Amino acid sequence: MTDTSPLADATDEGEATRASSARRGSTGRWLLELLAIVLVGLLLSWGVRTFLVRSFSIPSGSMEQTLMIGDRIIVNELAPSVMPLHRGDIVVFEDPGGWLGYGDDAGQDLVKRVIGLPGDHVSCCDADGHVLVNGRPLDEPYLVLADGGPRASATDFDVTVPEGALWVLGDNRDRSADSRAHQTGPYAGFVPVDDVIGRAFVISWPIDRWQRL
Repeated sequence: MTDTSPLADATDEGEATRASSARRGSTGRWLLELLAIVLVGLLLSWGVRTFLVRSFSIPSGSMEQTLMIGDRIIVNELAPSVMPLHRGDIVVFEDPGGWLGYGDDAGQDLVKRVIGLPGDHVSCCDADGHVLVNGRPLDEPYLVLADGGPRASATDFDVTVPEGALWVLGDNRDRSADSRAHQTGPYAGFVPVDDVIGRAFVISWPIDRWQRL
């Protein structure tokens, strides 16, 4: 009669060894998968911050009361390259040339509201003091004017926005050096669409100022 117990013991030991190795292999794969997920998440987060959205701080009162000094805004960088701009959008753009009057090593970003798109005829003012776009008066509930008005702009203008450009104004109209103030500049007051960094869509800070734009 052959004693089979030693063979049975060896089989059990081998199975235990294989099970332990399998567990170690499974743990190793899980750790690799977890590491891959973390790395992908970090890359996506970096990509979102780098290519999709950016944060900017408001340094002046030219957009009050919509944007106050010290507000932080989040800007969607998919506009205008992927998402089109619309009249009324608030945009951050690079200085088209001489708007800020700073040296080349200074900050060169501005924030204003889009009033005219390519091809629009924009003028001011009609008999009631409104800005006209393609002959229609604008309703501008966001507007801040010295002593309450009555004109939407103390400076007259009558322009047709060229292709690839925008006409922009500040909400605090009497305190904003916007398109009106640069009609003798390099782009005659127009902002090249290629200079637009993105569209502001939310005030993120301070917390009590949080709101969509």
